Amino acid sequence: MDDGTYIISYWGVKREPKKARGANRNRNRHRMASATKHPFILFVFLIQYSLLFVFPADSTPIPSPSPWPPQFYSLLYVNVNGSNQVVDLWYDWPNGRNLNIIQHQLGKRLYDLEWNNGTSFFYTLDSNQECETKHFEVGILRPDWLDGAHYLGQEKVHGFLCNVWEKVDFIWYYEDVVSKRPVHWRFFNGMSAHVMTFEEGAVREDEKWQAPVYCFDKGTEYSTSEVKLVDPVLRASIS
Repeated sequence: MDDGTYIISYWGVKREPKKARGANRNRNRHRMASATKHPFILFVFLIQYSLLFVFPADSTPIPSPSPWPPQFYSLLYVNVNGSNQVVDLWYDWPNGRNLNIIQHQLGKRLYDLEWNNGTSFFYTLDSNQECETKHFEVGILRPDWLDGAHYLGQEKVHGFLCNVWEKVDFIWYYEDVVSKRPVHWRFFNGMSAHVMTFEEGAVREDEKWQAPVYCFDKGTEYSTSEVKLVDPVLRASIS
């Protein structure tokens, strides 16, 4: 049989005898009546009263973006300010290489081959044999390139509930809450990428990573001004 009541206080839970319950109620009524006549006393009383209901803070951890798998293939639909592209992305971190095969809508197919030493080849495989070589100060993106991204919460995108992160005001990254696969990328310049497929562990054959021989001919050039790529800038900004 309960012969008292329990009081939650700032220091914990204590038991109040049944006999003292009525006396304490009258005392509190008297304190409240006096406090209403004096604003400062009322303020102190309200602070003391609020301490009776102190609960532990929410300890739910903030989600972190999943690192990229060491090797994968992804098919992306990309829109660059109204210009449509389909991109085959091959990522191969163990071998220090990354390949974007960019098909412009009703246009050229461009190969963007990147190596971890900072060298990139931009070329076509058609009869024009166009190619340009560029050198960057950084290599390809690391699997953990999203470390340090700022968590923004959850948002539903294309039917997928996603965790959303932002990094250096450059990229907004959307990851499926359930599968942890990337769903959508959005960039500061209006470019957006929609992940259509994501095949973890997929590896492209070694012979298909070789830039064509005319890339090493000094007389061959390809104008990258026509190519609206963001990945080299992305590497330099967040690597």
